[in-house]
Amino acid sequence: MSLLLATLLPGLFLLLVGAPLLLGSAGAEAALKSFPRSQSASWVLFGGAAVWFLHNVWHLSPADFGEYRAALFIGFAAIAILSFKCVPDFLAVRGACVLVLLCAMPLLDAAYMEYDHPQRLFMVSLVYVVISLAIWLGAQPWRARDVIEWAFARPGRGRVVGGSLALYGLLLCGLAFTY
Repeated sequence: MSLLLATLLPGLFLLLVGAPLLLGSAGAEAALKSFPRSQSASWVLFGGAAVWFLHNVWHLSPADFGEYRAALFIGFAAIAILSFKCVPDFLAVRGACVLVLLCAMPLLDAAYMEYDHPQRLFMVSLVYVVISLAIWLGAQPWRARDVIEWAFARPGRGRVVGGSLALYGLLLCGLAFTY
């Protein structure tokens, strides 16, 4: 992945999430409030994360327990399938966290050793903050509900959050074309 794409994609994602909140869209607010326990979001996000993770497990090198990849694949596939039955609460949040962690590597790889472009640090800093948030929410997924409730507890707070996300997204989109 190129550095341009690695900076542009998070910027566009932040714009996509932040713009409806900035505009005060009731649909975006309702979707965000129902997200943590959404069954359809669980299937899409956790299912997608499981498929991507299992793909990575299947392509392990011999140095990374590759000779045991069939057993690892079967074990992790069983865990992913049983997660839908045994721990369905906040599975959408967990799936989003796993996807964030899996997406972080290509983004950080694109910025690796690019010392001639100090503006890459805006993207890299965001990625590290989001990694920390994903680890925290992966361990305590109910906190996502609390954060969403906090964002909409007072009128206008959701717009400020959305505006901040959209503004940083615009910054990243602009910076992507400076490489």
